[in-house]
Amino acid sequence: MLKKRDFTDCFSLYEQMTHPDVFPFVRHKVDSYEEYVFITKQTIEAEDAGQLISRTILDEWENPIGCISLYDIENGAGFLGTWLGKPYHGKGYNAIAKDAFFKELFSSSVWKRSSCVFAKNIRSIKAAEKLPYAVNANETRKSLYDQINHEGDIYDLYEIPKDLYTFHILRQHDDDEQQLLEA
Repeated sequence: MLKKRDFTDCFSLYEQMTHPDVFPFVRHKVDSYEEYVFITKQTIEAEDAGQLISRTILDEWENPIGCISLYDIENGAGFLGTWLGKPYHGKGYNAIAKDAFFKELFSSSVWKRSSCVFAKNIRSIKAAEKLPYAVNANETRKSLYDQINHEGDIYDLYEIPKDLYTFHILRQHDDDEQQLLEA
């Protein structure tokens, strides 16, 4: 479902990223394929330097369909950014990718929480609210909320605490075991 970013997927991802329904919500906007390859190179280097974590989202046939990244890593927290190609919207890939990403992220004892920033658009807000382990942090992290919205209310802030995510995974595991016992 996820793999480390590399150059083999650049052409497919660039084509998907430029769709008008996707492009406004991509963090690193580019005007050409060559620029996308350069940004991918910078992303890989930034991950090697510990500044971010970025993965390519794959469909069930291992075709690249989008990206998920944790940016601006500082003190065991960062900002989540995801995008999917237009043909993959509304098909459940976003939730599956986030689950896999957080499982990888929180398996490290370093991570305490991840902050998610969503532009005030309906798709992003609905995606955040579907996550049972995400909590709106506009009030609880007011200073950070004010910092990212210094030019006006543009973003909502959601937090994913490690303990809440871990509880979600344990509860999911218990539900799976219960279903096996009932079968």
